[in-house]
Amino acid sequence: MRVLPRARPIRPRCVRLPGAALLLLGCLPGFASSFSLMTCASRVERTVEVRPAHLVGARSAVLHAAPMPRIVPRSAWARGGMPKQPPPRYDDKVIAVFVHHTDSPNRYACADVPRIIRALYAGQIGYRRWDDIGYNFLVDRCGRIYEGRAGGVERPVTGAHTQGFNHRTAGIAAIGTFTAGVPVPRAMTAAIAAVAAWKLGLADIDPRTKVRLISSNGRSRYEQGATVLLPALAGHRDGYATTCPGAALSALLPAIRQRAAHLQGRR
Repeated sequence: MRVLPRARPIRPRCVRLPGAALLLLGCLPGFASSFSLMTCASRVERTVEVRPAHLVGARSAVLHAAPMPRIVPRSAWARGGMPKQPPPRYDDKVIAVFVHHTDSPNRYACADVPRIIRALYAGQIGYRRWDDIGYNFLVDRCGRIYEGRAGGVERPVTGAHTQGFNHRTAGIAAIGTFTAGVPVPRAMTAAIAAVAAWKLGLADIDPRTKVRLISSNGRSRYEQGATVLLPALAGHRDGYATTCPGAALSALLPAIRQRAAHLQGRR
């Protein structure tokens, strides 16, 4: 993940996993490998009061609910001996989702995904000293959706994925690196659309519209307390100074929004 140059009010900051996590992922050998994997998550923020947001194009959730996709439970990758989790934080609802890539190798066997997620988790709670993995969901190249952060997939769990905009949002991480020219598996984009349509549908948010969010941290693209209009289905770079989720995946977001809207029964 390449962080953009510093410019007020943008205050970029990257998160890198330690070498131990890289070894778990089978990354490139040698000294350089310790710098090859970067995650697109942001630090856990303290719970703040969430002011009601004006929803653009919002209607009754009964009208545009999308079916819940199959989600592989956290127990598939979480193992015994992991640190005890503190109580999860919750918001009142999810009105936006941020799409990320994990900036990790693309050539992996889908059977190895639980191990990859454990490596991401280890880096974020170990090196970064967070209380849990930052992403609410992770999607692999085979189109499987995994539960990430603890607290319940159907609940509005406050994540740690987009600094400044973790409240009232969910983070979906595509496992891999999707910079310019890198193919993005169709099964992966379909899975992103499915989980986004379902989560946004719970609040009847059209994935093609924009919503008002309040920046809770000045390290985002916006000053703390600023109310901004962002896509309901956004890329990480929409809220934070980064190239995540990569140029290739970013270019597909309009199509993903359209597919998510279709899953909600919208024209």
